[in-house]
Amino acid sequence: MKRAVWLPNWIGDAVMATPAIRLLRNHFPDDELTGIFRVPNADVLAGSNLLDDMLLDQTSSKFSWKQKIQFLRKLRAEQFDEIILMTNSLRTAAVARLAGIPKRIGFQRDGRGWLLTDRLQPKSRTEPNPALDEYLRLVHYACGINEKEIISNRPAIELQTTSEDEELWNEFAGKFQLSEGSYICLNSGGAFGAAKLWPLEHFVKLAKRIVCEMEMPVVMLCGPAERELAREFVKQTNHPLILSLAEEAISVGLSKATVKHSRLMITTDSGPRHFAAAFDVPVVTLFGPTHIAWSETNYENAIHLQQAVDCGPCQKRTCPLGHHRCMQELGVDRVYEQTCQLLNQLAADIKQIA
Repeated sequence: MKRAVWLPNWIGDAVMATPAIRLLRNHFPDDELTGIFRVPNADVLAGSNLLDDMLLDQTSSKFSWKQKIQFLRKLRAEQFDEIILMTNSLRTAAVARLAGIPKRIGFQRDGRGWLLTDRLQPKSRTEPNPALDEYLRLVHYACGINEKEIISNRPAIELQTTSEDEELWNEFAGKFQLSEGSYICLNSGGAFGAAKLWPLEHFVKLAKRIVCEMEMPVVMLCGPAERELAREFVKQTNHPLILSLAEEAISVGLSKATVKHSRLMITTDSGPRHFAAAFDVPVVTLFGPTHIAWSETNYENAIHLQQAVDCGPCQKRTCPLGHHRCMQELGVDRVYEQTCQLLNQLAADIKQIA
């Protein structure tokens, strides 16, 4: 059979979908599996053997009507037997139907049920539940597997780096004499909105404390939108062991490799935080307005930190009250102490095994 998976739009969601894609790949090893993606999720999954082919989604508002029609014709020409819609939009369900795909599996929500042939009832949209498990629910249905096995038999999150990714990291590491596991990786990004951001001054204080007390270098990730923030971070810290990717050829692949080769990651609740779990790197995640359960992956070498405030978690992209207490009051001392605790616990576990 020819199967398509319409992948989630966001980087973090694409990573959280990998257990479901792996299950599908293993259950139907001889079937052709194609992913429909938005930039930059092709780079997120690059290097893995999860999919046989990738198609760029050209149905969003950024594409012209000519491009949308060309994409629809291409989708129809592929003659897929089945599509699993990990997206929840009316648009993707409509495109799948217009493409003539006989079996269309997705969640019945937002009035799109009539566009699907196989409808699953979504779990609560207000009561937090892991997106990772919802993706698995769709694939369990497609594979004919009992839904109760989701928790007991959940594949791990997985990613790979390409040789090009590794070459970029080697060039960066060589310039600053970094080695495998020798540095702490920081990530300040948050495409969701400003409310997810930990204050820059907190990152500056934390980085200075790490290099002074742990005597470990710090590397700040950045995407194109965070380049200036990363430059300001380096400027304010003004220390030879505090670095960023701001002056590099920024790419998802370089970010993956930088996380993969780090000792530990400290990050906001944004997509790249899931790179750590995929590469088995310990991670401390700083949550602000978002509920932890929505993006829970049950990765054992992770610590989640969230400041208790009476107005949160509100799930808002910007603080509706203007004070941003959930992130402002999440202090540097607490983050540093929890980072040390995680590193010490992992060191003790390794010593016990040895």
